Amino acid sequence: MRARPVESHTAYLSLGSNMGDAFGNCRRALERLAADSALRVTARSRVYRTAPVDYAAQQWFINQVVRVETGLAPAALLARLQSIERQLGRSRPAVRFGPRVIDLDILLYDALVLEGPALSLPHPRMHRRRFVLQPLCDIDPDLVHPVLGQTARALLAQLDAGTQEVCEHPCCG
Repeated sequence: MRARPVESHTAYLSLGSNMGDAFGNCRRALERLAADSALRVTARSRVYRTAPVDYAAQQWFINQVVRVETGLAPAALLARLQSIERQLGRSRPAVRFGPRVIDLDILLYDALVLEGPALSLPHPRMHRRRFVLQPLCDIDPDLVHPVLGQTARALLAQLDAGTQEVCEHPCCG
């Protein structure tokens, strides 16, 4: 009897860090994603150095976006990402949007729209975040936001160029 094929889903993940060796933290998170048998990394953006958003009194971040193929359901994928965060030393911050060793978020999962207490898809703030949209455009600028009906490129173009400073790493070293 043949094994039933595993349904494959496309997810876009955001990686970010601004504590300790932020670049190394993101690299280690990417290595763990790539080593996970339930995930296949199919694309990755350039690495960016980005100004903090919402809570400015902290170090700049290192950010990257990756595209993965997975058979995991959204909740299982989130659990896997949270496990990687814990392995890399993340604890939930006392300050919302505050410093973090590593932050792994699901931005999009196919064209799924989901609202729940633990997970909302697409990520509810992604369309207002240059540190998400810039690297997402490296991978797939024509990707359409399933709620807003606009491409990543169009969403990025709508952001005020003077806010949310983003530059390719290590240019701002």
